[in-house]
Amino acid sequence: FQLGQKPGPDNPIFLPSDAPYDWLLAKIWVRSADFQIHQTVTHLLRTHLVSEVFSIAMFRQLPAVHPLFKLLVPHMRFTIAINTKAREQLICECGLFDKANATGGGGHVQMVQKAMKYLTYSSLCFPEEIKAKGMDSKEDIPYYYYRDDGIKVWEAIKRFAEDVIHIYYESDEVVCEDVELQDFVKDIYVYGMRGVKASGFPKVIRTRETLAEYLTVIIFTASAQHAAVNFGQYDWCSWIPNAPPTMRCPPPTEKGTVTIEQIVESLPDRGRSCWHLGAVWALSQFQDKELFLGMYPDEHFVEKPVKEAMAKFRKNLDDIVNTITERNKNKKLPYYYLSPDRIPNSVAV
Repeated sequence: FQLGQKPGPDNPIFLPSDAPYDWLLAKIWVRSADFQIHQTVTHLLRTHLVSEVFSIAMFRQLPAVHPLFKLLVPHMRFTIAINTKAREQLICECGLFDKANATGGGGHVQMVQKAMKYLTYSSLCFPEEIKAKGMDSKEDIPYYYYRDDGIKVWEAIKRFAEDVIHIYYESDEVVCEDVELQDFVKDIYVYGMRGVKASGFPKVIRTRETLAEYLTVIIFTASAQHAAVNFGQYDWCSWIPNAPPTMRCPPPTEKGTVTIEQIVESLPDRGRSCWHLGAVWALSQFQDKELFLGMYPDEHFVEKPVKEAMAKFRKNLDDIVNTITERNKNKKLPYYYLSPDRIPNSVAV
């Protein structure tokens, strides 16, 4: 690990073969940096804020009788409300970010702005993102459950989206002629992605196949992707050295000098640790009467073919739950964050 950005004599590369405390402090620094990226980019930007873009475009451009409104609205439940609360209490001036996180005081805003340059449509397509990261080979990386479970859920959502699309769109021409759909897509591109061509977000959608993928991106981001990066935060971040929200001392500039006292002094103080613990605990809790993926108690659709598609979707999700449950039985460290019975329908916390 090299803890600074510029190579030099005062920025050594730390190795596992170094003195134990040198290597331990270097790992803690990396975990602290990773926590900032996770909360600000992976969690806030790439699930909460992106889902809000989808929500606002849906409410602005799709009437309540439109089949795509009926399909998407369960996955937009409470998203605008929870993001408004976050802007008022968490990421605002003197909010929780400022009190507990090293990137508070405006740093988190700069991080989001930088990350927007890399927020692309393809990076929200789960299989494509896994492949782009070089993590798609099951032979080379056999026990990567985030990938394996995520692709199963992605495919189940996509099949459901395809089933619904084929009920209402007889051909690609019907997709092209749906003015409200095209306004919805354009709204996301122009206002959400600021018309940046490099984002890869389409301006128009011309085929049923493309529409199925587009809807899968929206539903998967708001449900499975958010669940994967949100609900494990207390499990992984409640032990402070594994995810320090801030560090009180600068990184070491030479090897062989780190002591256990220096490590303790570098970790956050009791007050900031408490703020951090409270936050990751609250974020990891399901809501009362939570609605999980595949649960549609509000009957927006009344057509029998759609209800049959929903039943098929739930059956596919149940099969995934059973597969994950069986796999986890003898695991010392089970992975269940992408089990559909633990994936809320929407970004609601």
